[in-house]
Amino acid sequence: MNWTRYLFGFEGRINRAKYWLASLITLALMILFAGLAVGIAGGDASFGFGVDDIFQAIDPESWKTLSLARLPMLVVRAAGTMLFLWIFLAISIKRLHDRDSSAYWMVPFFAVPGLYEQFADRLPDSYLVLPLALIVFALCLWGVVELYFLSGSRKTNRFGPNPLQPATIEPRWKQHREIEMVPHTASPPPGWRVKPEP
Repeated sequence: MNWTRYLFGFEGRINRAKYWLASLITLALMILFAGLAVGIAGGDASFGFGVDDIFQAIDPESWKTLSLARLPMLVVRAAGTMLFLWIFLAISIKRLHDRDSSAYWMVPFFAVPGLYEQFADRLPDSYLVLPLALIVFALCLWGVVELYFLSGSRKTNRFGPNPLQPATIEPRWKQHREIEMVPHTASPPPGWRVKPEP
């Protein structure tokens, strides 16, 4: 398996099992980066990755509390977040391709719920916000079911062949075309021999 294409490429299709495997690989990388960041910070800092970390990078309110003491941890966290975002987008887009869906489905499945989560505390406390919260929950749930649980299209679609379809491999040498049985004659005894060139 080409791991670079599998984790970082946006072309082609991957099935459910490979999507689950990539999620486990991402989780292991998150644990590694979290250990690295806590080691840099002296072991007394808490560390985590989440969708809100990605959207905090574009939120001007989060930049007001930036200090130089937290800079090494922020660098590790930013590098890890970008790496995990890239892997998540690559595997999710390939999984959507397996479902014969466009990469634009990442907007309702990922971007809209993430933006809502980031800015939910700034929305007014009103019953008018409840339908928006229900819509965001439904989109998030639909995305999880679509990516993790539904099977891909069985035939070749516009994004490539079915990843579960066995590859047809032809042998390099076809014996039946080059070997023939020589009928019994008076001499020499019967046996196998290579066909003479025509």
